[in-house]
Amino acid sequence: MTQELWRRSAVDLARAIRNREVSSREAVQSCLRRVEALNPVFNPLTEVCADQALQAADAADAAIRAGGPLGMLHGVPVTIKANVDFAGSATTNGVVAYRDVIARENNPAVDNWIKAGAVVIGRTNVPAFSWRWFTDNDLHGRTLNPFDTGRTPGGSSGGAAVAAALGMGALAHGSDQGGSIRYPAYACGVAGLRPSQGRVPAYNASQKSERPVASQLAATQGPLARTIADLRLGLAAMSTGDSRDPWWVPAPLDLRQPGDSKRVALFCGTSSMKPDPAVLDALLRAAKSLEDAGYTVENAAPPRFEEAAELWLNVLMNEASGSMGREIERAGDAAIQRAYRSMLTHRSVLDRDGFVQAMAMRTTVLREWGAFFDRYPVLLMPVSFERPFLIDQDQQGDAAMGGILRAQSPLVSTAILGLPGLSVPVGLADGVPMGVQLVAGRFREDLCLAAGEAIEARASWSVLEQCPA
Repeated sequence: MTQELWRRSAVDLARAIRNREVSSREAVQSCLRRVEALNPVFNPLTEVCADQALQAADAADAAIRAGGPLGMLHGVPVTIKANVDFAGSATTNGVVAYRDVIARENNPAVDNWIKAGAVVIGRTNVPAFSWRWFTDNDLHGRTLNPFDTGRTPGGSSGGAAVAAALGMGALAHGSDQGGSIRYPAYACGVAGLRPSQGRVPAYNASQKSERPVASQLAATQGPLARTIADLRLGLAAMSTGDSRDPWWVPAPLDLRQPGDSKRVALFCGTSSMKPDPAVLDALLRAAKSLEDAGYTVENAAPPRFEEAAELWLNVLMNEASGSMGREIERAGDAAIQRAYRSMLTHRSVLDRDGFVQAMAMRTTVLREWGAFFDRYPVLLMPVSFERPFLIDQDQQGDAAMGGILRAQSPLVSTAILGLPGLSVPVGLADGVPMGVQLVAGRFREDLCLAAGEAIEARASWSVLEQCPA
């Protein structure tokens, strides 16, 4: 039975470890055996912390025997993305030049999980600079999608999604500036939550300088897991405040009240951005699940959707064309350089006044989305308008990149506004995972998670049963 502990959810493992039904060592050993068997094939982990993890598991078991206070993730095996600081480990961010950048302290989100009792068993792979929706780099190699090795596992948290899908830890840490949690979750058949900007504290002491302001407004950290209940647990543990992040907001995790509206807006695209038939089918099935759960679903488009997507591209890419662009050209591998240059061709070049106006427009668009959420508390929309992309589709030239950017509009439009988004798996289409996205107003992760659980309960999806690996 202990050999199958890697199959168990974080919620279940935390309870079983706390009640001394199983030990943390047994849970960690089970996941490490899974890593040993499958990491050489699919390459989601860049570093395996076996000795350190077993020592932490033994300490967790000793704490239980001593009868001391226990955190909500006590003894639970987790993975950490390679773009955040984990003390004693290199924050490589998938870049050869950063392989010796050893972190001296933990990122606040990592600290929060460890303080909650989590046991880190490894670091997960990313594209160079965590900048692509495809996970491979010259330092750590390519991560493969366990459902279809010819398709991307997503990015930039591709390693995290594959690790979660294959049972290499009950929870996976990820980050999201333009879909980097939600898209890998979609591509690999797991659940992924992008929290509101300001929900989870963030800071990398290994950074040479602060991130530019638009990146700070778009970027978040959050969990990936096989169940939404595990996302709830991971978020609760991850979101404790930390003075190192001045953007952190002490917002309650659950703001729901009896009698709250259960209206859902179903958005299937625009005249110029239409979903793949499999994506549309997933949306309609998810809408039916919500209706069966007592929600009222109506067709409605969020305001200025395409404008919000363009805002992400123009603001982030103009910002990146400075020091970030120079660093990509200096230290990036050929794939990130090629993708970055292709993305640049699709932005509108902004001068100083244009950038200021674009940032001001963000407030206008966010205000209008806020009014939209007053009418429809939950928005059901695609994760991407396309099925998971073929490997290296972003290496096929500027026109191909244009298609990718259009497909990813549901991801980037919400990211630039700092909104929470939940990727929920619903099944397979020709052997490829399919899912939907739930979005709500700022700090309303509770609404996304509740609606996601309604979809999850009716989809009867189990990635461990469906994944061919």
